[in-house]
Amino acid sequence: MRAMPDVTSDVNAEMPSTLQWVGMEEIAVPITMKVQGNQLQTITARSNVYVSLKEPSAKGIHMSRVHLVLNQLADLECTRENINTTLDNMIGSQEGISEEARIELSFDLLLKKSALLSHESGYQSYPVVIKAVKINGQLSCELKVTIPYSSTCPCSASLARQLYADAISERFSETTISKSDLLEWVQSQAGSVATPHSQRSYATVRISVGNENWPDLSSLIFQLEEVIGTPVQTAVKRNDEQEFARLNASNLMFCEDAARRIKQSLERMSFVKDYWLKVDHQESLHAHNAVVIDQKFTGTERDI
Repeated sequence: MRAMPDVTSDVNAEMPSTLQWVGMEEIAVPITMKVQGNQLQTITARSNVYVSLKEPSAKGIHMSRVHLVLNQLADLECTRENINTTLDNMIGSQEGISEEARIELSFDLLLKKSALLSHESGYQSYPVVIKAVKINGQLSCELKVTIPYSSTCPCSASLARQLYADAISERFSETTISKSDLLEWVQSQAGSVATPHSQRSYATVRISVGNENWPDLSSLIFQLEEVIGTPVQTAVKRNDEQEFARLNASNLMFCEDAARRIKQSLERMSFVKDYWLKVDHQESLHAHNAVVIDQKFTGTERDI
């Protein structure tokens, strides 16, 4: 059988130099993770994989070998240990021209959520990114999750209450007010005087776990939702929608309030070595958004 040419192995680089990262992006790969009571969930992920090119004279890396190593992850549970092994195998596949490896997995985690009061439930997807890097034999991992929620503006709520009080004063000018008349007016169309503006909001959190084991992603998401207080719902009945309205009224918050809640929660998590967070309130009053960005170690600037 005639030998096929192998330019990567047989031809030297025209301009010898090392390169930090060489690889492929947007590779489809199925991964399996445990969620919600150790239930295995198979997820379609997009993967970016890279290795370093430390041999200056090498024409390039063996990309097909990296791809084949990534494919092996489809048969394993996506854990810290198996990601670590995958990175080692990516480096080993290059036969000495690479010393470091990096992988990024992006996917939507599908979680089942119960309604607030009724017995209904539905499914919600959460964007997740897992990044792992192997440098000098040391593994570092970062998890990124994005959580949608509802936020009602405290300032707008205060202004709405003022209008409501003014309307009651105008409608019931007498000193003594009939309770039945007041209740009838409140529940009528005339009683819809003003509503505070609310917005779909998002909390994006990136956490570095160092050498610690990864937290259960579903537990982490639900814990952050509880801290925020008004996560978005899935399938609901009218009593659930009414309860959601009540929760929003008792959970008025600026973006600064939400950011501080999340920050304090992250500070209490023992497995979190570093974090970066962004809170994004997509205003209904304005055409712009209100945001907060914060991180633990401000000495190391991170991309927004």
